[in-house]
Amino acid sequence: MTALDVGRRDRRRLTVGTPRRRLLAVRTVAVLAAVSGLNYVGWRWVASVNWHSWWIAVPLVLAETYSVIDSVLFAFGAWKLRERGEPPTKPSTDVTVDVFITTYNEPIDLVMRTALAAKAITHPHTTWILDDGNRPEMRAAAEAAGLGVITRGKDWVDRPRHAKAGNLNNALLATQGEFLLILDADQVPEPSILDRTLGYFKDERMALVQTPQWFENVPDSDPLGSQAPLFYGPIQQSKDGWNAAFFCGSNAILRREALMQLGITRYVREVETSVQRTIKTAKKLLGRSRETETDERVLVALDDAEAVVDRARDEIAAGEPLGDVTYRFQRGIDAIAFRFAAADLESVRADLQELAAMSTDANTFAGLDDAALDVLGQRGASPVAAIESIAVLARALDVNRDDEAQAIMPLATISVTEDMATAMRLHGLGWRSAYHDEILAKGLAPEDLETMLVQRLRWAQGTMQVFFRENPLVQKGLSFGQRLMYFSTMWSYLSGFAAVVYIAAPVLCLSFGVVPVQAYSTDFFARLIPFLVLNQLLFWVVAAGRPTWRGQQYSLALFPVWIESVTSAFENVFRGRPLGFRVTPKVRDTTDAKPRWDLVKPQLVAMAALAAALVMIGIRYLTGQAEGIAPLVNTAWVVFDLFIFSIVIRAVRYRGPEAQVPLEHESTTVGGPL
Repeated sequence: MTALDVGRRDRRRLTVGTPRRRLLAVRTVAVLAAVSGLNYVGWRWVASVNWHSWWIAVPLVLAETYSVIDSVLFAFGAWKLRERGEPPTKPSTDVTVDVFITTYNEPIDLVMRTALAAKAITHPHTTWILDDGNRPEMRAAAEAAGLGVITRGKDWVDRPRHAKAGNLNNALLATQGEFLLILDADQVPEPSILDRTLGYFKDERMALVQTPQWFENVPDSDPLGSQAPLFYGPIQQSKDGWNAAFFCGSNAILRREALMQLGITRYVREVETSVQRTIKTAKKLLGRSRETETDERVLVALDDAEAVVDRARDEIAAGEPLGDVTYRFQRGIDAIAFRFAAADLESVRADLQELAAMSTDANTFAGLDDAALDVLGQRGASPVAAIESIAVLARALDVNRDDEAQAIMPLATISVTEDMATAMRLHGLGWRSAYHDEILAKGLAPEDLETMLVQRLRWAQGTMQVFFRENPLVQKGLSFGQRLMYFSTMWSYLSGFAAVVYIAAPVLCLSFGVVPVQAYSTDFFARLIPFLVLNQLLFWVVAAGRPTWRGQQYSLALFPVWIESVTSAFENVFRGRPLGFRVTPKVRDTTDAKPRWDLVKPQLVAMAALAAALVMIGIRYLTGQAEGIAPLVNTAWVVFDLFIFSIVIRAVRYRGPEAQVPLEHESTTVGGPL
């Protein structure tokens, strides 16, 4: 099936909407799956934990509880599954649009292929290449094709760049279009992409329309699990039903007004938080200084400083403008520091005059003129650390955010991926989003395992950074459904820890006879089997014919990536350790054709342990050390796990598409065919 066939198929499906029968079937199975899961895990906690082997029994039931919660969250989302059908007709051509193509170090011809396709979009617009690599050859190619180029200015030198988010924020303040179409460097748009999406913005509170990311260089077997048909379909449609469909970084149209409101609102909130934190810190610092200070002059100065701090706190509580509050706070503290330093300065001057009178060389102190004494009297030269520390604190309280190239940052910069946090903040302000399930751009997926792992790790790290910094469960402005929809995505990345338990438990049972369940009784199977069947049935009903198996395989097979994403994001957020940022390569590295088995060492160790467990249970049966149903159940479990993990073997051996995807656009102005 060609990309065009897929696009036509999706467009036919759009004419249907969500049939009532389908929604009824989804909701029925969702309820049954949730009830069966809760019934199973409740019984496991109450009646079946083998406390004699608690050290594996408790982790196992915790892992099962995690999986049940994951299933319930999926069912909750599916309850409002929304298939929007045909989009609203687009507004007039007077609507202005900027098309942003983000790039850093991607090949020039690849970027130009996307840019020329963007230029051919039928709705009037302006196409911009946002070259964060600031490459002369990129600018030359773009200008030869009549395209605009935006790069960072001098304001960004020696300041945080914030990767793609910073690139977009820089371009946002340099352009004026009412709407923005954001494309990654490899996402080649259809000419109709704006015609098919701008109509949603007739709703004045619509901030975002996301379309699928679909990849043209992926074979039908999809060995790297790139297409994500479950996410770019039922999962996003489920989130859309709760007004929680979120920005995925590319192939999305955003309203500038919404982004600018978000940027200004976040700026105000962050400044307000900074001011409040500074006032609180100053109060603590004054209290500590008073405990150890005996100089009466300093104590008086501390009293005066405390009065300034209390006044600032009262003014904030009264709703006074932050700029005025911070100005008066800084001037008040500076006046105290300067007054104290001036008193010391007079003492120093008197001492110098006395020394000069005693000196036999009249020129000894000639260099100590009034200008030199003025330097000694600067605020930064205050001899009393307590007062000076407060002065430094006051000077640090700057509402202008001089440490940033731009004070207003509409797209979120709190993670290595800007998309989810931006959408969540927009929803928190009351804006709406839509998921339009039609392929309107075709991209390039990773063509080797290493690139795929880099991409998945970055996605997961970004999501977990948002979770640790702005947990959706406690964010103001979000509805209950929105909180759970964002949380469910973040929750899914914790599956790596559950996977370790699911691997270890059957290995321990088969190899050493450690049974984490009290008895594999009728009660056990009467609860487990319905849950497993209904859970798979829910996936089947929600997917509506889309393949989901590859995604389920990788949810377990990539457990080391998920664990690393959680731990590294935690270290970054709470301990300040850098994550680093790598742009996902768009061209396969062919310099080394050898399979990279080193990339999947943890999976290979897990597979070896599972295989060894099968050998061990065979030996234990032959020697009469194993009996009952427990070994049989765990043998089936191990075989299933090995089947799941088999995908990593295929992934390591995968060498990319057999033939290069043909390029649909050519240019004779920039070095021949593109």
